[in-house]
Amino acid sequence: MGHDLVPSRQRKNAKSMRRVMTDAELKLWNELRAHRLMGMSFRRQVLIGPYIVDFACSAHRLIVEVDGSQHADAEHSKRDQARSAYLSASGWTILRFWNDDVIRDIDNVCQHIVIAAGLAGANVPEPATEELVS
Repeated sequence: MGHDLVPSRQRKNAKSMRRVMTDAELKLWNELRAHRLMGMSFRRQVLIGPYIVDFACSAHRLIVEVDGSQHADAEHSKRDQARSAYLSASGWTILRFWNDDVIRDIDNVCQHIVIAAGLAGANVPEPATEELVS
């Protein structure tokens, strides 16, 4: 979707959300950014249709949402269901994790993401590192 098709207000809101991440979002972003997780390319605070999703990997049509306790209330839950239905109908797989799960067990969260992307057991080479010469 090109910038000209996305309302300016939504673009500004997404940009603002990138600057003000929760502790859990920041912790997960540090695992996802720069192809760190199995070489997958994630973007954060991505506009998809009328929604801004926390993290998206286009190549695997995978969305990762990090939710706070407010998502447990009935009204938020209802909106999340409608949002997930729209995104699923658009061909995306949505994974939701509680903030607490990300903070306390980031390895398990990352393992779930890898499995959902279909990369469990894949032999992905480690990124090349420069060798220091004395």
